Amino acid sequence: MDEDSDPTEVGERVSGDDEVTASLLENYYRGELDRMTTEQTRVDLTTNWAITLLAALLAYVFSSGDRPHYVLLIGVLVLGLFHVVETRRYRAFDTWRSRVRLIEENLLAPALDPQPGVAHDDWRQQLGEDLRRPALRTPFTEAYARRLRRVYLPLYLVLLAAWSVQVLVVAPGGPLEAAAVFGVPGWIVVGTLITFTVVLLAIAFWPRERRAKGEFHDREQVADWKDE
Repeated sequence: MDEDSDPTEVGERVSGDDEVTASLLENYYRGELDRMTTEQTRVDLTTNWAITLLAALLAYVFSSGDRPHYVLLIGVLVLGLFHVVETRRYRAFDTWRSRVRLIEENLLAPALDPQPGVAHDDWRQQLGEDLRRPALRTPFTEAYARRLRRVYLPLYLVLLAAWSVQVLVVAPGGPLEAAAVFGVPGWIVVGTLITFTVVLLAIAFWPRERRAKGEFHDREQVADWKDE
């Protein structure tokens, strides 16, 4: 190739050949699908470790009546770490998934069911810009809330419920006295956990615009789309 030639000319010539472009998109789609699957596996692995941690903590704490209840509070902190890690992985997964869905919506779906127009008239330009300057699409707050609502909120609630049982039923003394941890008064511990639970619920169910790509639609949304 001539040293003075512009490398982008190759891409321009390819874009003008429908057969070459279709073959290129086919192989590219497979590659992005593999990336998406790999990231999905990483997300699922984090979830599995979090559930394993929860099961181990519950088995340890309730295996004997003299187990310290603050072990469950430590479990909440560790679970929070898993939650943050999974949020980061979910954002990466959504980046690859958004590209896969862009091709499925605008190339595969019209090929299988031809209808006037496509989901995005400039989808090739969008995909090209994303390949030139890759960026995470889903904000951290949305990804955090999505993983909280779908996975981690039940895990947090199970740990907090188990802690409540330990303090109210298993631990000797009154509830506030039993809730004290390392010199911290029990009322402060209880108040902190109540505040923590309220904040979790607010984050999980606070309405926000969805930026994540490729989520399944509700049946009502699908019915409305078919009726249009």
